[in-house]
Amino acid sequence: MTPPRPRPAPVRLGPRSLVALALVSVVGGAGFTWPLFADPGSQLGTHAQDAPWLFAGLLVLLVAVVAATIAESGLGPKAVAMLGVLAATGAALRPIGAGTAGLEPMFFLLVLSGRVLGPGFGFVLGAVTMFASALLTGGVGPWLPFQMLSMGWFTLGAGLLPGADRLRGRGEVAMLAAYGFLASFAYGTVMNLSGWPFMDALASNVAYDPHAGLATNLSRFLAYCLATSLGWDLGRATVTIVLTCFLGPPVLRALRRATRRAAFESPVTFEPR
Repeated sequence: MTPPRPRPAPVRLGPRSLVALALVSVVGGAGFTWPLFADPGSQLGTHAQDAPWLFAGLLVLLVAVVAATIAESGLGPKAVAMLGVLAATGAALRPIGAGTAGLEPMFFLLVLSGRVLGPGFGFVLGAVTMFASALLTGGVGPWLPFQMLSMGWFTLGAGLLPGADRLRGRGEVAMLAAYGFLASFAYGTVMNLSGWPFMDALASNVAYDPHAGLATNLSRFLAYCLATSLGWDLGRATVTIVLTCFLGPPVLRALRRATRRAAFESPVTFEPR
């Protein structure tokens, strides 16, 4: 038997989309990691005044990524409808566990959606879901573009996992659960970087020190993660594993069935008169 022919993803990452995604990733990466690589003698206290500009710049770049992806892939009404349904579902799942030991059931849905629908759709879905959930929970602020970018990376990574056309069953579920576990900690760690530099330096010895070097600030940051977010990240990772293992198979089947029926990439032909 010949293996099934891979189906095109509803949202492809073409050249313009890749350039826009690379640009926003570079700027976002600089926005996350500047405290670890900045000069100890630089005047970093003024960065807090620049945060709104960074917020606006990142948000514009994120919108550019989404617009370029949609324009280049020819996103049809069925794909838009699926994007809206999944983003609304993810946004509705987020408040269920918000504020309780980091329990966030939306992560497992985004992992499975990125796996089935591909990295392009995954990035758009992650960013849109986080934006919608922020509107739903009143979480709009300077941290929102960082959350959108991090969630876009999170869901895009699920779409880049190997064996998309061959791996099925328990092996696929185990791989997705392992990815969700690791990515949950990665998401929490990256988001810590966005808020850690603005802690009061006098509050504790884990705060960012603009006069210290890379080694000192890195050890402070690791201590900050262990002291403040380890429990939240562990809760998020545990919920993602449990939901992926128990609900993963039926959700994957439902997503794949919906993708086949939607026929996102059905060619349109025009007959000459």
